[in-house]
Amino acid sequence: MPTIAFTPQLERFLAAPSVEVPGTTLGESLAAAFASRPALRGYVLDDQGALRQHVAVYINGRSATDRVRLTDPVGPRDEIYVLQALSGG
Repeated sequence: MPTIAFTPQLERFLAAPSVEVPGTTLGESLAAAFASRPALRGYVLDDQGALRQHVAVYINGRSATDRVRLTDPVGPRDEIYVLQALSGG
């Protein structure tokens, strides 16, 4: 099963440990992670179910390409990293 790792910055707000999830697409895998941790959804996805602007997702080190429908394929040994972009000056 794919593994999803969330940025440590999320730990300031809620528990977000790495988790193995079923799924063959990024969307399916994220949905499985949100099923056990529903509060994470609002930090990662917007109201339409697309990735929030300040969230970056990498699958095996490559940036996810479908930020709206989340159709990027994932395999059983893939690693998905969900990061929040930081800004400041």
